Amino acid sequence: MFYQGVRQKGDKMKKKLLYLPLALFLFLNISGCWFIVGGAVGAAGAYVVSKDTIQGDTDKPYEALWNAALTVGKIRGIVRKEDAVKGTIEMEAESSKVWIKFIRLTEATTRIRISARKYHMPNLTLAQDLYAKILEEVK
Repeated sequence: MFYQGVRQKGDKMKKKLLYLPLALFLFLNISGCWFIVGGAVGAAGAYVVSKDTIQGDTDKPYEALWNAALTVGKIRGIVRKEDAVKGTIEMEAESSKVWIKFIRLTEATTRIRISARKYHMPNLTLAQDLYAKILEEVK
């Protein structure tokens, strides 16, 4: 009888431990704040800042990043506007509108922010892919 009570408490504890990772997953999914790991994206410490935007900081030279973004943009779609002084690129790729923004944080560090929307809906997959391709092009 004593053993059954201990076993029941142990089963309840196991259920609670199973719900903890699920609750954490749901919380991160709802908040939209994920740290992307893997490949070139993880190497640069990129993370999702909204449903359509990924950003990350890198120590690659600004000019090399700018040239890589233009190259990738022209390969993947049509570059509509570019302003090297402001650090902005507007383009269309895969039926999506894409905005690429470069922000100089320090002399050696640049923040890359890429947003993509397809038919007014977030297209985070495209933003992540462009981010990875830009960093690959710089290497």
